[in-house]
Amino acid sequence: MKLWNSGTVVPQQIDSFTVGNDREIDMHLAVYDCQASAAHAKMLAHVGLLAQDEAEQLVNALQKIEAQATAGELSIEEAFEDIHSKIEYELIQALGPLGKKIHMGRSRNDQVLTALQLYIKAELNAITSLTEELFNALLELAETHQKDLMPGYTHMQVAMPSSFGLWFSAYAEALIDDIYLLQAAHKLADQNPLGSAAGFGSSFAIDREMTTKTLGFGDLSYNVIKAQMGRGKVEKATATGISYLAATLSKFAMDICLYMGQDYGFIRFPDALTTGSSIMPHKKNPDVFELIRGKCNLLQGLPNQLSLLCTNLPSGYHRELQLTKTLLINGINELKSCLELFLWCIPQIEVQKNLLEASKYDSLFSVDTLNVWVQEGMPFRDAYQKMKTVIASGEFKPKKDIPHTHLGSRGNLALAALRKKMAAALQ
Repeated sequence: MKLWNSGTVVPQQIDSFTVGNDREIDMHLAVYDCQASAAHAKMLAHVGLLAQDEAEQLVNALQKIEAQATAGELSIEEAFEDIHSKIEYELIQALGPLGKKIHMGRSRNDQVLTALQLYIKAELNAITSLTEELFNALLELAETHQKDLMPGYTHMQVAMPSSFGLWFSAYAEALIDDIYLLQAAHKLADQNPLGSAAGFGSSFAIDREMTTKTLGFGDLSYNVIKAQMGRGKVEKATATGISYLAATLSKFAMDICLYMGQDYGFIRFPDALTTGSSIMPHKKNPDVFELIRGKCNLLQGLPNQLSLLCTNLPSGYHRELQLTKTLLINGINELKSCLELFLWCIPQIEVQKNLLEASKYDSLFSVDTLNVWVQEGMPFRDAYQKMKTVIASGEFKPKKDIPHTHLGSRGNLALAALRKKMAAALQ
């Protein structure tokens, strides 16, 4: 069943090429298409285009289909090109001619847009929730390990003293920045396109404000052409939020892979979270974090893929916009799996204590001593040159008890302030 077909026989080769993997990918949209169709039916009754009992029958039938989709009992057979044609067919099978009335006042264009934006909103909320969980887990680790020192690096060279508390809370605060971008994408998706039809509105006296409220959209896309122009733009905004969060997770995974190495030995995980070698029995490989790093690096290319797909398209719908679904839905699922693995693994991290007792890290404390000389009245450039001479002569003796306001081990990590900042970002 094809909603656009008037009886023409479509060659199998054309059908396979144009449908692509929509039958598989559209299952992610089934619940949301049912919800949008139910809201549409209620609105049609409200404006007098359906009788009240007709709308109730349609809504009841749609709720049954939604329950089947939620339970994983709904499928899209090859006779249908997408979830929208499948659902309309089920309505006709259940209700006869009444099922054919559901489509008045809308097009498959705004039908797809609405289901997709409802899906994006729900998934962005889920990603935001997982990100908040990771934020809280990192702050707990920061609080636990704020007095455990670790070396800080620039240019891959030892630089200044740091702490595990500072490291964990840095990534926690970085997640807040990522939340800002996820919220921006949510704002774009939170505009109801239903009723824009094929991009030129409908001659029926429909009530778009009603469907906006019923479906929980914050606002609607008022201009019907603009509503259709949102296709691709909303997906790209979502992909941008995904890519920024993926960048944070990738960097964190890289740190973990580095710090687990024997040359560093800063952290370790239980053996169950590592893998071995087929010929080297001593190996404890961080495969989970290497895969997170790789997957998240690929996700950073998602906005560019969508940009290339949508470049130079004029206003209105074009068939290649269908391809945005696979890119976006697969990207969302990949990111969620990375977040879930992080949440499972990170609480099991084991931190190496007393790292800075090793003599190879003595030079980390040179800036602390230099700053003491400056506070005592020595010009900074003179103090700097003096410290270079002392280090070169091998006479430097580090003082490891100098207060350091930015380190959790000798100051305040501002964990309460970070919790407040996250709470504000989530509002």
